[in-house]
Amino acid sequence: MADANRVIRLRPYYYIHVLDNNTNTARVECGPKTFVRKDHEEVILKSTPMINIPPRSYCAISNPHKRKDESNEPEIDEIGQVLLRHGEHEIRLATQWTSPFPLYPGESLQEPVTLLRVVQPNTALRISATRDFQDGDVERKAGDEWLFVGPGTYIPRIECCILEGVVSQIIKPNTALKLKALRQITDQDGTQRSPGEQWLVRKQGSYLPGVYEQVMGMVRARVLTEKRALHLRASHTFTDQYGKERKAGAEWLVTHLNSQTHIPDVYEQVVGDVTITTLTMQQYCVVLNPVDGEGIPRWGEKEVRHGENPDHQHFFLQPGEKLEDGIQDCQILGEEEALLLRAVESHVDEEKKERRAGQEWMIFGPTKYVPSVSVQILERRSKIPLDENEGIYVRDKNTGYVYTVTGPRTYMLKEIEELWMKELPPVVEELLQQVGYRGLNSKAAKVEARAKHKVVTYRVPHNAAVQLYDYKKKKSRVVFGPELVMLEPDEQFSIMSLSGGEPKRANAITSLALMLGPDFMNDTIVVETSDHARLKLKLSYNWMFQVDKADAKEASTVFNVRDFVGDTCKAIASRVRGAVASQTFDDFHRNSALIIKIAVFGTDHKSGQPNENLKFAANNLLVTNVDVQSVEPVEQRTRDALQKSVQLAIEIATSSQEALANHEAMREEQIAEGLLNCQKIKDQAQAEAERKELVELKAKTAAAESTGQAKAEAIARAEAALIKGTAAKKQAELRAQASSIRVKAQVEQLKMRHKQEIEHKKALDELEIAKAEREAKIEAEKFANIVEAIGAETIEAIAQAGPEMQAKLLEGLGLQGFLVTDGTSPINLFNTANGLVGAPGQPEA
Repeated sequence: MADANRVIRLRPYYYIHVLDNNTNTARVECGPKTFVRKDHEEVILKSTPMINIPPRSYCAISNPHKRKDESNEPEIDEIGQVLLRHGEHEIRLATQWTSPFPLYPGESLQEPVTLLRVVQPNTALRISATRDFQDGDVERKAGDEWLFVGPGTYIPRIECCILEGVVSQIIKPNTALKLKALRQITDQDGTQRSPGEQWLVRKQGSYLPGVYEQVMGMVRARVLTEKRALHLRASHTFTDQYGKERKAGAEWLVTHLNSQTHIPDVYEQVVGDVTITTLTMQQYCVVLNPVDGEGIPRWGEKEVRHGENPDHQHFFLQPGEKLEDGIQDCQILGEEEALLLRAVESHVDEEKKERRAGQEWMIFGPTKYVPSVSVQILERRSKIPLDENEGIYVRDKNTGYVYTVTGPRTYMLKEIEELWMKELPPVVEELLQQVGYRGLNSKAAKVEARAKHKVVTYRVPHNAAVQLYDYKKKKSRVVFGPELVMLEPDEQFSIMSLSGGEPKRANAITSLALMLGPDFMNDTIVVETSDHARLKLKLSYNWMFQVDKADAKEASTVFNVRDFVGDTCKAIASRVRGAVASQTFDDFHRNSALIIKIAVFGTDHKSGQPNENLKFAANNLLVTNVDVQSVEPVEQRTRDALQKSVQLAIEIATSSQEALANHEAMREEQIAEGLLNCQKIKDQAQAEAERKELVELKAKTAAAESTGQAKAEAIARAEAALIKGTAAKKQAELRAQASSIRVKAQVEQLKMRHKQEIEHKKALDELEIAKAEREAKIEAEKFANIVEAIGAETIEAIAQAGPEMQAKLLEGLGLQGFLVTDGTSPINLFNTANGLVGAPGQPEA
């Protein structure tokens, strides 16, 4: 076994490392060979294949051995040890190491055999130097970075390392590449760039960024159209792509006139898109801070641009410009319209009139007006049409005097006039919106709110009155309905606040008009009798105002008492309480209506009878009647006692009525029983008479039945035989008629068939005759046309040509004649000759 370990058979391109323990040196043994290990030798590396570098590949070796020359043979020291370059690395290529090679003791494979890296077009490798070295004509320092640009094959070196792969940036149309310099460099266009400086690469195609160029992104172009421009602001002072110097902070527009597309520069900030402003022939606008021809804004100034000017029909607002109140329509005035104008500064208008600041004037239609920057349009006025019962409040701005203008006419306000808004209390405004005579708290329908500049009108209802007070003249007037009230500027309505509800509550009803009656009002009061029974009375009063409408002084008296309802109810309630207090409950319960009527109206001193009415002199109110609607006890004990008495009275009345009804029912029952007995006797006698008559009829019916049955059977048999004979006769007649009809139909059918066949045959014959005639005619015409076309001489020559040719042929053959026949069939000699002799012009056999 020990001998087997001593002998090592090495295959081709395999090697081992052998350590000599005597000299403590290691060497390489390469195959093919058989190696016999000595006692002082030790194999420290078993059989290992040599390293083979294929074409376009490489490997990296650590601690490579020193070589004498380009033969790759190692240097060996005096003790036989291979000299190594410790700490170094070596890249070995297939061009230098064409044959497989072993690793000497101390060498190691740092990087296995690897294909060389192929750098594609538009790509590059970013390489960094790890030590100083000379790269061709370029001296590289440790830390330097550069690009290996494809296409090509990168040959690695131990002095540098690959940091990353770099891919070209594709710059498409309408895009640009934004770059940033990381240090002081010169870009690919030869321009010096400072650290941190940014710039754009606009050239289309692929761009490979440099080592110290940082890609910030792609910048897309902004498309500029006739309707859209680009608002830009300069962040630094620079010269733009159109060759114009821009100061830091300057703003400008780029339109389609400059370029169809614009790529914002690194020092250009896009403020936004600006849409075009379009004015029609009937529009204008006021531009604030307009820009002059050099692009400098005129701060604080204004400019009017009208659509009639071709230069102003389509324009972009320059930076700093803005529209005052947007695009406005020209003022088109009709014949009934006007404009009130005010001069905001002194100027001379289109009519060469001098206008001072603050002056107001009017222009009238029909016209078209565009205000200048020195003119302010206060309002647009139209002639106000006024009917006979309509009006407006007008105020003179110079004097402050307010007056009413009423119709019928149309009125145009002057420049010193304005519409005056008449303010009314909210309660009056709400009452004016009520339809009809209703109170403030009613649910009556409402109309639209009034226009405050129009004269306030109120339709006074029939048999009603309205009081108006003029605060300027300190006078009041009363208007009776039906009438239309028109308020003067200083007049106000006198509001009526009346009591309402049961019992009466103050200010329940609010109204502008006072109804004069006749009408009624209800009230509920509590009274107490002399025996301390408290009762709740529900009373109804009929009332009316007794006033002379022609007398203005008397007419105003109806408004002397503002709440006539409350005062009247209180006065009447006081009288009723006093009258009831002197009566007992029983007396008042029996005579309540009379007691209350006397208490309200009083009695006549002469006749002692109750008066007919009660008049209030303060406001001429006349109460004509009092109706007691209900009387109810207030206390529960009194209500229970009254209820018991009423129930007892009801029970007594009910009992008496029940006894009377029972007596009457018994009397009627006895009478009905007698009548029933009489009727039974009569019915029995009539039934016996009817029974006798029935027996007689049954006897007659039996006799008639026995005789009638035999007679009926004989009559029936005779009639049956007669019917049977009649039917047979009828059947024979019908059968004969059917046979006759059938024969006649067959005869008629044969006649019709023969007739149709004859007609058909006749028609066919006529068609055949017509066809033959037409064919004969066609043949005749054809023959005539052929004869005419060929000619008589030609026909003659044709007729003679056949026999003559046959004669010549027979003559040429030297035959006098030749005939073969069976003796039965006739022979055409001309045809026979044609069969015997070939056609002219054919060669002989």
